Amino acid sequence: MKLDSSVSAVITGGASGLGAATARVLAGKGVKVALFDLNVEQGEALAKELGGVFCKVDVTSQADCEAGFARAREAIGQERILVNCAGTGNAFKTAGRDKQTGAIKTFPMDKFELIIQINLLGTFRCIALSAAGMMTLDPVDEYGERGAIINTASVAAEDGQMGQASYSASKAGVVGMTLPIARDLMSEGIRVNTILPGIFDTPLLQSAPDNVKQALAASVPFPKRLGQPPEFAHLALTMIENGYFNGESVRLDGAIRMAPR
Repeated sequence: MKLDSSVSAVITGGASGLGAATARVLAGKGVKVALFDLNVEQGEALAKELGGVFCKVDVTSQADCEAGFARAREAIGQERILVNCAGTGNAFKTAGRDKQTGAIKTFPMDKFELIIQINLLGTFRCIALSAAGMMTLDPVDEYGERGAIINTASVAAEDGQMGQASYSASKAGVVGMTLPIARDLMSEGIRVNTILPGIFDTPLLQSAPDNVKQALAASVPFPKRLGQPPEFAHLALTMIENGYFNGESVRLDGAIRMAPR
């Protein structure tokens, strides 16, 4: 897909981290961007910087997502690109013992369900709404391409660590639905791909102590450092611009394979 000012994009989780880096790369190509996020202050500031639009959207809410797409399309036109970066995680053992009392406890189901709602159902919700809008567009080339969708999973989809049952399940779901959705949309000329990031230097990790970040960086085979958001954005850009990239889930992780803990 050729990127210029005639193309619009929606980036969920676009106010910071991987989403913000992707928004900057796309805007640098002239693409008009809409940022979906719950962080109003950061989202509005970045949208202003990039000449785009910010929409406060909770991806677990159908009404929020429908309103966000409607507002984005009114401001910058029907998107040809969707990049799903909204997501979060938590950590609880499936069943374990309290360190102080020895009492046996299980993973809180409400916390498990929340991660599925945000990471998996939220991603699918935005895919479905965006694809429906893309289907109204005319193709951009002789092969019928109408749009491109990029999802964010995680290496935890394949080698989740202790305590990551909900997070790994949600991200594995994103990987698992990538090819079926690409096949669902193939006759409409909409491509679907997923990135599985490793350990990236995002706001979620920046709050960790320096020694923890150094240890994580040292665990990466090569290069021995944390991934940088622009590197994620570069791969997303490749997936968007390369018209033969479809139905793939690609690790971006410096060859790391996560240990049990």
